[in-house]
Amino acid sequence: MTVGEIAAEIQAEICGDAAREIIGAAGLEDAMPNQVSFLANPRYLRAAEKSDAGAIVLGRDAVCRNGQAVLLRVENPSKAFAKICAFFAPEPIVFPQGIHAAATVSPEARLGDGCSVQPGAVIEAGAEIGAGCIIGANSYVGHFVRMGEGCHIYPNVTIRERTQIGRRVVIHAGAVIGADGFGFDITSETAEKIPQTGIVKIDDNVEIGANTTVDRARFGQTWIQEGVKIDNLVQIAHNVVVGKNSLLAAQSGVSGSTRLGQRVIIGGQGGLVGHIHIGDHAIITAQAGVSKDVPPRTMVAGHHARPIQEEHKTEAAVKRLPDLIKKIREMEKEIELLKQSRD
Repeated sequence: MTVGEIAAEIQAEICGDAAREIIGAAGLEDAMPNQVSFLANPRYLRAAEKSDAGAIVLGRDAVCRNGQAVLLRVENPSKAFAKICAFFAPEPIVFPQGIHAAATVSPEARLGDGCSVQPGAVIEAGAEIGAGCIIGANSYVGHFVRMGEGCHIYPNVTIRERTQIGRRVVIHAGAVIGADGFGFDITSETAEKIPQTGIVKIDDNVEIGANTTVDRARFGQTWIQEGVKIDNLVQIAHNVVVGKNSLLAAQSGVSGSTRLGQRVIIGGQGGLVGHIHIGDHAIITAQAGVSKDVPPRTMVAGHHARPIQEEHKTEAAVKRLPDLIKKIREMEKEIELLKQSRD
């Protein structure tokens, strides 16, 4: 594509040669003169100015002194660059429709039109799979699972019995949906298992990352609401509710019966205790440990998660402790000398 063609697709203002040819997209440090890159964060300005990229997508008011790159100015560089990457992406894999001879599908299961069931997949009796779904190799779909149209289940996914899945849901390799919640009665000498009789409900347009686990409810449902995006290696415990359009990063964990509001963000390795409520638009930063409710539109940080401004003040105070200790010792010596002079 020419720079001009790209600019027309992303509605960009061109500063430079519109006829320059571009054959791909890359990061600022790796881009070649026939590739396009982007600048969305000012911390990468220096890299942008040194980049060999043939074109750079950036904000309308951004200042970038790169003498050889064509600049493409847009409102949202990240969004525009994502669209550009799609232009140069390889063709998507197309899975053949039908049931592979090496798959096992119960005659009591129902599959919609245009489904693809890959080798080694198992679909149990009573399962209902919507039209156009892809069930990856060696994946397991349990008894009485309900799955809406257009879902993509990657290889080695386990979906336990009675799970309800909406439309256009993507579940990546190794995820386990509907395993028993971690419920045990510890009042006796041995931990006695509490039956986990509920289900998992996943609404439309949810994406669940590789090796993530979503446990079935003790009773009722564990509920992942519409538009939620969950990264790899995330643990969602029994009876948790994750509100619409929330984002959970890798290795985060949510304990039982906790409720997340809409558009909540949990950073990597964020941990939440059970039976608390996280308000709409709240942000839990990476490695934060949350043990109490978080109000809406609040950002918390730290191992004992507090509002982020308070946490920053605490961290700053901790860094000053060595100097403060030194000053206190000097003051103690001066006080001791004064005492001796009086004696």
